[in-house]
Amino acid sequence: MSQPLWGGRFTQPTDQFVQEFTASITFDQRLYRYDIQGSMAHCRMLARQGILTTAEADQILAGLTDILTDIEAGRFDFSVALEDIHMNIEARLIERIGPVGGKLHTARSRNDQVAVDIRLYLRDEIAAILAFLTSLQGALLDQAEANLDTLMPGYTHLQTAQPVLLAHHLLAYFEMLQRDRGRLQDCSRRLNQLPLGAGALAGTTFPIDREWVAQQLGFAGVTRNSLDSVSDRDFALEFCAASATLMMHLSRLAEELILWSSADFDFIELSDAFCTGSSIMPQKKNPDVPELVRGKTGRVYGNLISLLTLMKALPLAYNKDMQEDKEPLFDSIDTVKGSLKIFADMIAQMRIKVGNMRTAAARGFSTATDVADYCVRKGLPFRQAHEVVGKTVRYCVETGKDIPDLSLEEFRRFSPLIEADIYDFVTLEASVNARTATGGTARSAVAGEIVRARQQLEGAC
Repeated sequence: MSQPLWGGRFTQPTDQFVQEFTASITFDQRLYRYDIQGSMAHCRMLARQGILTTAEADQILAGLTDILTDIEAGRFDFSVALEDIHMNIEARLIERIGPVGGKLHTARSRNDQVAVDIRLYLRDEIAAILAFLTSLQGALLDQAEANLDTLMPGYTHLQTAQPVLLAHHLLAYFEMLQRDRGRLQDCSRRLNQLPLGAGALAGTTFPIDREWVAQQLGFAGVTRNSLDSVSDRDFALEFCAASATLMMHLSRLAEELILWSSADFDFIELSDAFCTGSSIMPQKKNPDVPELVRGKTGRVYGNLISLLTLMKALPLAYNKDMQEDKEPLFDSIDTVKGSLKIFADMIAQMRIKVGNMRTAAARGFSTATDVADYCVRKGLPFRQAHEVVGKTVRYCVETGKDIPDLSLEEFRRFSPLIEADIYDFVTLEASVNARTATGGTARSAVAGEIVRARQQLEGAC
């Protein structure tokens, strides 16, 4: 069958180009499993309610099972003339089992059918994304644990600020990704309501059991307003917003990996498996993977804007515009999954250049704040201490020295409160380990954070 199932009203065939322009089968065919899953639950409910006979339901279920087998075996030819995944499957079902196949569509519309398909699909995809997220977070924790003693410069304004542990730096991304996890979980919880039964927009006259179908499909409940049920796409918007935030976090990490792998920083080396060379410069090793993830962030932002723009002026209930919801959603899903997977593998294989990081941490007067804190402990008001250390740094710049290299006599030129114990505060290790407050950089604090983060990750799994 290659003619639409709604043709009774029409006296002329649809223009060939219009068929192609309005069809969604080229992209919504990925919903086939969920369309069949939803149809099977609907069919069983119809039989349970006496709307179909048991024999009719058995025929329909057997036919749907065969169609699922054919699609997964590559034996199903999708037809543009049949517009979408719903009508392709229904037409094939009628071909297989005869007119009884047409009874499957009793008490439903493609409007509520597509709504349940997308929710089922997105629910599974969020679960898959969360698994990829776990892998990336695990890779970050592994690197943090392996580099619990690796010192690096902490930056503000991309200028050396204070020394930190690399483990502390990596844990910052773990925390970002943990919030991304929460957003995705919230999205999954909110979308987990069954819209089937809303019909085209105003429900159905048949005595269906929506709660039973919801239970069969693993939904937490049913949607409460039929108009909202078929016109709602805010769950897809919420997912795209969460995806945009997640990609923003990956893009920030990507930017740092790109900087760190450059000759100017030389903090890390990315595995050859995640880099490419130059067609003209034989020495080049380009960090293509983080660059691509940084670039792909923009398309995920664009998908969110596309969906927001799509929905911004639609009257209730369903409008054909809403067919355009799928491609941005599908693209965001594919992009996020691919980015998480490749980042997890890349981070796991990343080599840290410990010596280079430490050398960089020692530059830029990174322990200056510790000298100011020292002076405060000796009784100097912080603003005066800030000025004392500012003059000390200026002296270091003029003489080509670093703070730990100054003699006690040189220190005391700027404040007589400074004593010999100043040297217990100005080493990189002393600076890092002095910050023990919650969220601090001390080795003991960071080690504790790694343990807590692993427990969080295990709980999420």
